[in-house]
Amino acid sequence: MPETSPILLWFRRDLRLSDHPALKAAAGSGRPVIAVFVHDEVVEELGAAPKWRLGLGVSAFARRLEDMGSRLILRRGKALEVLRALVRETGAGAVWWTRQYDPDQIARDKVVKAALGDDGLEARSFSGHLLFEPWEVKTGQGKFYQVYTPFWKAVRGRDVAGRIAAPDKLQAPENWPQSDKLEDWQMGRAMDRGAAVVLDYLHVGEEAARTRLAVFMRDKIETYARDRDRLDVDASSGLSENLTYGEISPLALWEAGQRALEAGKAGAETFLKEVVWREFAYHLIYHTPHITSKSWRDGWESFPWKTESAATLRWKQGRTGIEVVDAAMREMYVTGRMHNRARMLVGSYLTKHMLTHWRVGQDWFAECLVDWDPAANAMGWQWVAGSGPDAAPYFRIFNPDTQAAKFDPARSYRRQWLAELSSSPPKTALAFFDACPRGWQLSPNSTYLNPLVDLAEGRNRALAAYDQKKTG
Repeated sequence: MPETSPILLWFRRDLRLSDHPALKAAAGSGRPVIAVFVHDEVVEELGAAPKWRLGLGVSAFARRLEDMGSRLILRRGKALEVLRALVRETGAGAVWWTRQYDPDQIARDKVVKAALGDDGLEARSFSGHLLFEPWEVKTGQGKFYQVYTPFWKAVRGRDVAGRIAAPDKLQAPENWPQSDKLEDWQMGRAMDRGAAVVLDYLHVGEEAARTRLAVFMRDKIETYARDRDRLDVDASSGLSENLTYGEISPLALWEAGQRALEAGKAGAETFLKEVVWREFAYHLIYHTPHITSKSWRDGWESFPWKTESAATLRWKQGRTGIEVVDAAMREMYVTGRMHNRARMLVGSYLTKHMLTHWRVGQDWFAECLVDWDPAANAMGWQWVAGSGPDAAPYFRIFNPDTQAAKFDPARSYRRQWLAELSSSPPKTALAFFDACPRGWQLSPNSTYLNPLVDLAEGRNRALAAYDQKKTG
């Protein structure tokens, strides 16, 4: 293909202009650049909340491209078929994209890369989703890391790529291909009435993400290590929402964290460790892709997990009778996100007190979280269940009441999300009943339920099951 032929730049979870190696290379080539987003087989399988939030991100990114005189072409169908059709229509000689590392996207990309190569096209993937490529971080024996702390020590002093400014412009093709209309895809259809509630809590797009980071570094980084586990304090960056769609790069967080560390900010190293925890999740999902679907540790497939039941429905509804667990679940329906400490508590209660399979929780989070991330979700659920990496001791069982007393001492988090605890509940608590599925037919006038599982009884039952596993 001639060197003047267009480049199809296939955007996925990299909806930004800065810190984008593929975009930088395309803009610097002097060739026409056609930005493309495909509602493909991977997007089709997303849960309600992440698919809706992805659609919002695509819309914001399209506006960014329009502001610089370019366009985002939207197409729906299997990725390879769509890209081949666009090549025929545009005469493109190359298809470039940012690498992804979870098994579904790797499988898709391998097929696309091989087929386009056979067609005589330049099919090329770039870095950008991570700080460190998973195959580049190895132990002294040349193996991948299976424990977080050694992984952190191995990467904390490594050089990272430099920041990349957004291009000033992209060379337009002589003729633009036709584009679908985003609204025709109805990416928020499964959210139903919940979309209107959650929308108020979102920060969509690259500019919003950069503002979020700046505010965090200005106002919260100093106290981050001390307060990040507090349920009643807004101490986190909130950037998981933007990271998962690539509206901000991990490089931007790393650089900001390093500046804060050099300035002596108390919470800076803890923040950097959280950035690397995400890297570790992708390190594991790349090297051990079974983490998404079956127990990461050997010997756990025979553990007597329970499956879906009336009890798990109560867990999903935020009606277990354990206040902090229920508050956390309702926070998720109203905001689309859940405090990280709360995720540990609802996960521990489901997998240990209720002895329910971690995949039930994993699948439900994949349906409900706007910041759903395939690597973080898989590792987080297996960690809390005991079957995953770094889950030592695997028999650790969080006591939700003790945790709530420590991290929500005045009960303000619980009152914020549980309408049944007050004769005059706050708007946040009432919003749950506007956001949750209609079929649940829940009302704020309902009586708060007794505990689904007594905490002491559930703990003893879980420990007995773990003892049986150990001796069995």
